[in-house]
Amino acid sequence: MALIDSTKHAEQEQVLSNVEPSRRAFLKKSGAYATALGALSTSGSVFAASNGAPTLTLSTEWDKTFDKSDKVEHKKVSYKTRYGITLVADLYVPINITGKHAALAVSGPFGAVKEQSSGLYAQTMAERGFITLAFDPSYTGESSGEPRNVASPDINTEDFSASVDFLGSLPNVDRERIGVTGICGYSGMALTAATSDPRIKAVATASMYDMSRSMSRSYKDSYTMEERHKVMDYLGQQRWADVDRDSYGLGYHEVPFDDNGNIVTGERVLPDTLSANPNPVLAIFFDYYRTKRGFHPRGINSASAWTATTPMSFFSFPMYANIEMIAPRPVLLIAGDNAHSRYYSEDVHKLSPNNAELMIIPDADHVDLYDQMDKIPFDKLTAFFQKSLA
Repeated sequence: MALIDSTKHAEQEQVLSNVEPSRRAFLKKSGAYATALGALSTSGSVFAASNGAPTLTLSTEWDKTFDKSDKVEHKKVSYKTRYGITLVADLYVPINITGKHAALAVSGPFGAVKEQSSGLYAQTMAERGFITLAFDPSYTGESSGEPRNVASPDINTEDFSASVDFLGSLPNVDRERIGVTGICGYSGMALTAATSDPRIKAVATASMYDMSRSMSRSYKDSYTMEERHKVMDYLGQQRWADVDRDSYGLGYHEVPFDDNGNIVTGERVLPDTLSANPNPVLAIFFDYYRTKRGFHPRGINSASAWTATTPMSFFSFPMYANIEMIAPRPVLLIAGDNAHSRYYSEDVHKLSPNNAELMIIPDADHVDLYDQMDKIPFDKLTAFFQKSLA
């Protein structure tokens, strides 16, 4: 819960008196009302996680991997999920707007933070007239949750719905005009959220990854049945190791095998340096997360790894299993022509009942759609959400 600057309290209460009662009650209950109304001081804020995690101090500097826009107002905000986890997000609002507007919740890539690609998407779409929210998923970045570096298909799906809760409680957001955008691995969570949350009126994905499929079957479903069982056995033994030492080890979220069929372990997603002839996919991720282009110290992919047991829940929780429930609400799937992940978007397009559009970006790989402004189709995204959230 955000601690409110006492000098701002009277002003906040005055503004809240003009907010409809149901929204005012939610904002007070969630501890988000100061930030929702833009009253959180940018000089600093602190929240205490409700699950016993240590008090966290939020950064107050502009520490994004992209330049700050002078066309939008930026505020750091916090709010709770239905699991009691406090999410921290960046709220971007077009300057000098009046009335109620369409809004977007954005997250991803998997293992990234809001200061990276999702923030770039959110700020750019705010420049184009939307109220946007780029959030750190539970257990990562500045959001709460212990232990750290946990991913969960269920909890991270809830993160999107909790972000819709927050956006819909802002006095300048039209509750009937809220969409979501998922980048890379959070595309699957965005789609899954929409299958059960009808308040999400439209979904866009970029460089989609299905993390359940990736972790339980590996790249292009390449795990053999024997390898799948080996991974499951490894995860079970990892749990015993965690119990014995009373801490959670780190590891690869998509468990690799060496040439002899043995599981490869490690405590960093990406190495400090690349070999002379690196795997091309490893190289493009390294070029973003481990260089000045996209490095951020709070990003798991930049500086750490997921808890080693993270894949367990993804083995038993397939993403977007009920994807037909999104229709007739529209879906836009954006993928690079040269992206190793392209097949995920193509397969979702095939599964969708005529409500999904697939857009392939020429001469673009998976990571190009993280931050390359000449390749991310923001005009298309703007037109898609303007139409879908009209």
